[in-house]
Amino acid sequence: MVTFDSATVGTAASTWRSDSRLTDQPALDLTKVKQLVVVSAHPDDETLGTGGLIATCATLGIDVTVVVVTDGAGSHPTSATRNTEELASIRSGEVLTAVAALAPDARVIQLGFVDGGTRESRGEITTWLREMLIELPSELTLVVAPWSGDGHRDHRVVGEICAELTEQLALPFAEYLIWFWHWSHPSDGQIPWTRLRSVALSSTAFQAKAAAIQVFKSQILPISDAVGDEAVLTPSFLEHFTNPIELFLIKQETLRTSYFDDLYERHDDPWGFASRWYERRKRAITIAALPDERYGSALEIGCSLGLLTVDLAERVDHLHAVDISQTAVDRARERSTSENVTIERRDVTTSFPDGPFDLVVLSEVGYYLDVPTLSTLLDTIVTSLAPGGTVLLCHWRHPVTDYPLSGDEVHALMDSQATLTRLSRHEEKDFLLDVYSLDNRSVAERTGLA
Repeated sequence: MVTFDSATVGTAASTWRSDSRLTDQPALDLTKVKQLVVVSAHPDDETLGTGGLIATCATLGIDVTVVVVTDGAGSHPTSATRNTEELASIRSGEVLTAVAALAPDARVIQLGFVDGGTRESRGEITTWLREMLIELPSELTLVVAPWSGDGHRDHRVVGEICAELTEQLALPFAEYLIWFWHWSHPSDGQIPWTRLRSVALSSTAFQAKAAAIQVFKSQILPISDAVGDEAVLTPSFLEHFTNPIELFLIKQETLRTSYFDDLYERHDDPWGFASRWYERRKRAITIAALPDERYGSALEIGCSLGLLTVDLAERVDHLHAVDISQTAVDRARERSTSENVTIERRDVTTSFPDGPFDLVVLSEVGYYLDVPTLSTLLDTIVTSLAPGGTVLLCHWRHPVTDYPLSGDEVHALMDSQATLTRLSRHEEKDFLLDVYSLDNRSVAERTGLA
């Protein structure tokens, strides 16, 4: 999880703006939108991330509703001059004034959940948002919320809730980015470029957003001269939100069985698993990353042609390998004939195999799923683990047009699993490999060396 302090050195706004990919994105389609619902984790997220969109919609005659989930009272946790009740009151007034500057007729709903406590209040937040969203016409409503990959826990939880609800209710959905601009970089492969859509701000919308940001005095200025009352948002951080273009991530749905069946029908080895040195090397790194020499029961999700299956079989007593494509399963069975391996066609998002498992491997699979589906699967994986169980994730980092998520987004979601400890990370420009476990001991500690 990212540590949030805008005073720490981050990526400059000028670095992002010099990348033409951010200015060349297709426009976010607002032609059918009659109702905009902006869900904000904290007072000011809606202004920083979507202030221009809110102002644009107001100009177009689109009804705007802003839902602020938490009270924002955690902005100055060590303040000796303001308690949480006072901070909550200040921030409540600021968000009302700021939204009025963007869209005078907008409705603002403040739920007042504890800042930093969205995970603990997830059920209540979900219930409240569901009751509100279920009344809206799906074909005329656009819901926007923080990107679940933004790194901040409250942003992740609120983003996941909104992604799940809009999926269930068939509502158009887009995500906005806040802290991502600070801690990420155009070259690190973490932004899913193919999902980006832009909103070009008119001079009126741009000026309205700039004025609205200045309303948040408690965030952009010290609330006193005392230690602990410093400004939360620095000028260099705020520079990210002075762009005449706002960017959003649209959702892409989980890829279905037909997508993979078509690939296997057209290609014997669609990704070059058997022929490419890159793939052979990556498999060797994957096997070497396993913290235990041997496992009792293991699950491989998305075994494809069975090449990694063969390698894993040498390290486990029983390996259960599954894939969504029957063609892939048939070819994997031809390749892997070991008696300790079971290979079957199974969609783990709808029918997860019985555990418990000492090891679960999710390699080059997670980015085929949308956020709600992947989040549910990761939760299921964790609950399927035997005591001390291990999960290994490995994913391609470069953008692929067809995929709903990037590899880095997959790993960011897994990082948010508080139950597991990340034991190791292997990071290259091309792929990311992480090992998580219920047993937080290192390899040396497990084997008595430390």
